[in-house]
Amino acid sequence: MKLTPHFTLAEMTASNTARRLGLDNTPTAEALANLQRTAEMLERIRAHLGGKAIIVTSGYRGRQVNQAVGGATSSDHMSGQAADIQVPSYGTPYDVAKALAPYIDALGIGQVIYEVHGNSHWVHVSTRVPAKQLNRVITIAVGKGSFLGVQHV
Repeated sequence: MKLTPHFTLAEMTASNTARRLGLDNTPTAEALANLQRTAEMLERIRAHLGGKAIIVTSGYRGRQVNQAVGGATSSDHMSGQAADIQVPSYGTPYDVAKALAPYIDALGIGQVIYEVHGNSHWVHVSTRVPAKQLNRVITIAVGKGSFLGVQHV
């Protein structure tokens, strides 16, 4: 099922962890509606990045899948409001986060997080605006902490 011209429900719910553990990762009706809005946000991001293809590395995660991957208990992934992305044809995840940060309002992005987990880097984008405005653009590096803005860590 196509959610938008470039994003399908299958890619927004794909999970190797769910497959490996035999977990159901079917979104609720509410999460499906949120996934539609998330895919629309991704379309705006894609256009902003010059039409470069976006790879969704993690989209919707049901509660069990989220727990299995070690996600935050309040993760926007569980409501279909977030996607972790990479855009290799545009640049590194750092480059992508830097390109998005100044335009979050215009692109309808609630939050941008540049995430660094060892040698793995990606950009988390969410349609939900965090309660604290200063958390709209942050960097999270495992073992190093959280930082305001997009930072090299």
